[in-house]
Amino acid sequence: MEPTLDQVLNWVEEAGNIAQRLRQNDLLVRHKSKADLVTEADTTIEAFLIEKIQTNFPGHRVNAEESGQHDGDSGHEWFIDPIDGTLNYAHGLPQYAISVAYACGGELKLGVISNPPMREVFYAEAGKGAWLNGEPIRVSQTRELIDSMLITGFRFHLLDTPRSNINNFIRLSHEVQAVRRLGSAALDMAYVACGRVEGFWEIALHPWDVAAGTLLIQEAGGIVDTLYGEGELLRGSVDILAANGEVFSKMQTILLDERAKSSL
Repeated sequence: MEPTLDQVLNWVEEAGNIAQRLRQNDLLVRHKSKADLVTEADTTIEAFLIEKIQTNFPGHRVNAEESGQHDGDSGHEWFIDPIDGTLNYAHGLPQYAISVAYACGGELKLGVISNPPMREVFYAEAGKGAWLNGEPIRVSQTRELIDSMLITGFRFHLLDTPRSNINNFIRLSHEVQAVRRLGSAALDMAYVACGRVEGFWEIALHPWDVAAGTLLIQEAGGIVDTLYGEGELLRGSVDILAANGEVFSKMQTILLDERAKSSL
């Protein structure tokens, strides 16, 4: 038995209401590490979504940011990020997302990314396109890097390592109009899908960060792959590159060149 898109959209809408309601109160916040927070909303929304899945689809496997993997049938697998952009959420910056994806037989089937304060819901169904609040979306048609805006992010624990992403940021900043850092990988990917930006890359993400966004971009006509052609998008640590078809290969060439330089 598989979920319907409407079913997941309803769950995510309710989860967004929870996020907005909890944000009006004094947030209970704890540190997972120096720059990695978890709030009451993270745990409450994750528990809510897992309960919905386990009640309606008992036996499905669930991968969730805060509680990890809940064992089940690997042929039916969910990816949940209850609040992607927790630092933004905790500071009152309305740039965060609730991200839910479902895969059957290892293939992504449904993806939903909601930004509650902006009342934007991005969603996709395999083979049926990608949408924003009921309107179809497509990736940008921009062909040249110099006409492009990109998004990326920096993992705090990598800042003083060769995988910091800083050299990539500097190099691409010289090739494009601008590179932004907005703080939510899920929303970054949704913005690629709807053509607000041309491309996105980041290092050391997790499957729950990228699963829904991957389907969105693919269904919107874009390309998503591992950054260097290594590893997987839905397993382990994820280095990711996503863009429209024209910009993808140009970004990839530059990022591979920077990687080669760092290994000399």
